[in-house]
Amino acid sequence: MTPTARLRMSRTALLPVAVLAVCAVPLATASPWLLVVLLVPVAVAAWVLRVGVDIGDDGVTARSLLGQRRVPWAELAGIHVSPDHRLWLVTTGGTEVRLPVMRARDLPRLAALSGGRIDVPAPPVQ
Repeated sequence: MTPTARLRMSRTALLPVAVLAVCAVPLATASPWLLVVLLVPVAVAAWVLRVGVDIGDDGVTARSLLGQRRVPWAELAGIHVSPDHRLWLVTTGGTEVRLPVMRARDLPRLAALSGGRIDVPAPPVQ
């Protein structure tokens, strides 16, 4: 059994979150009611750390901030690339599951991690 590949957002995305937290401190300390402003950087940091895609022998799991959706390999009908180059898994039931951190440029990596279950066609010859 091969280990699960975890594809997450780059941790360098936490640098702007830290700047946001530092900038929010003066506003949050102005009033006790404004302390909730500090929850914004915390929520954004949690999103950066949580959102991603797990690819393993059992299927593909798309993780969001509050939930996850697992698509077993047997239920995977294909990949849909949207006009803005985002990737969506298409299930045999006709539903689509967005792969949050992956774009069309990541298709070869997705195909390699799938162990041959996902095929990426060669680009057309011009």
